[in-house]
Amino acid sequence: MTMFGAFLIAYIVVAAIAFAAYTPRLVGFFYAFRKPPYKKAVQKRKIGIIVPARNESAVIGDLLESIARQDYDGEFAVSIIVKDPDDPTIALGKKIGAQVYVVPDQTCKGDALDGFFKALPPDEFDSYDAFVIVDADGVLSPSYVRELNNALEWDYDIYLTRKYMKNGLGDRKKRTVFSNNSALTWAMLDDLGNRYRTTKDIPLTMCGQGMMLRRSLIRKLGGWPYRTLTEDYELRLDSVLKGFKSMYWPYAVLYTEEAPGHRDNYNRRVRWLTGYIQCDEKYKSQIKAQARQRGKINRAEYDCLYGVYPLALFAAISVFTVIAGIILSIGYALDGDSRLMLASIFFLIVMPFGILYVLLLLYNILAMAASREAFAVLSRGEKAATLLIAPFYLLEYIPIYIVSFYRLKRKARLTWEQSERQHYDGAASHAGQAEPSERTADDANDADDDAPQEEKRA
Repeated sequence: MTMFGAFLIAYIVVAAIAFAAYTPRLVGFFYAFRKPPYKKAVQKRKIGIIVPARNESAVIGDLLESIARQDYDGEFAVSIIVKDPDDPTIALGKKIGAQVYVVPDQTCKGDALDGFFKALPPDEFDSYDAFVIVDADGVLSPSYVRELNNALEWDYDIYLTRKYMKNGLGDRKKRTVFSNNSALTWAMLDDLGNRYRTTKDIPLTMCGQGMMLRRSLIRKLGGWPYRTLTEDYELRLDSVLKGFKSMYWPYAVLYTEEAPGHRDNYNRRVRWLTGYIQCDEKYKSQIKAQARQRGKINRAEYDCLYGVYPLALFAAISVFTVIAGIILSIGYALDGDSRLMLASIFFLIVMPFGILYVLLLLYNILAMAASREAFAVLSRGEKAATLLIAPFYLLEYIPIYIVSFYRLKRKARLTWEQSERQHYDGAASHAGQAEPSERTADDANDADDDAPQEEKRA
């Protein structure tokens, strides 16, 4: 057997194994196109909006304006967390009646959140039913808090809300293929992933802002104990260990700012993956030990520990085969064997890369379709350009992971870096135009069949 034949067989076998291993997960994608269960609240609860806002005075105005536009007629309060007592954000927050907390020793978002919860007087803490964490560069749809109150009809500890792209509010110049692909990430994680996890009682992949936690969970945690660069993902892993229940609530929509430039976009993803590796090293050994002690692995543990392995295996064998094909084609060319040279080029370079590109393209098309309201603002040309670049955007996570892993191993200084911010005119007034519409009573009844398992048992 030639080297060409050996590499081709290896690629086919490993790729088939990876695809077969991921097939059960593909079924979960279709939950993105089913009607999520919906309930209207029978009582009005008090909800706290927490905004970590260190040096965010230049961008927080849009968020504060969107808060002022909320249509919830129940009680809610805004708490802004800053580091410097001279931060101009303080004056901006007080204009809308927000409480401002100065946490001077914060080095990460977790410090800011924990400092807030520790500073909140016990009687005031007890007056809240839940707290939602929103970044200063976000914008809330007008029904956001009302929908949070509706979500609390379901018996969960954590609620993750839907994220749209703030770059789509108003100015076209704020949108690029990089910001659009960054926004596609939320559709992949939430619509193609977390809708399925909600129905199967699997802890959500909690990534980004827009997390609401019940007061009872904050009390159980004793504040906010998470200190990695990705404290949201850390909460997810801790949920697997401690059995915290989480739900994706797509009817509450907030708009997040996505980095329009490649450099800032790249740096943000390096920070994310560095945080993910931090969390994996801290928690996954505990999760494995928990499964061993029980004698079997449950669905949540498997999803957390091994859910991404088939994708990683398929990407790895594809890249490895392309590299091998390049080396072999050069070698065969030098030996004057044109037949094996051309075969190596087609079957070991063009075919593996083409299959990988097409599958990633289909994945992104599915994600955009699942969250079509979020991308309705894009022109056909923008959508086409975004989707054509999308496979390369995802493949860039391979070198990003390597860089992130190297940073951790050489113990590079890890800091809470602030991303480049953009100014948006009238963002709050445009928010809500593309948010999911509420269903009729008949729709809500039809969705009962899709209700999460825990709710069905209740």
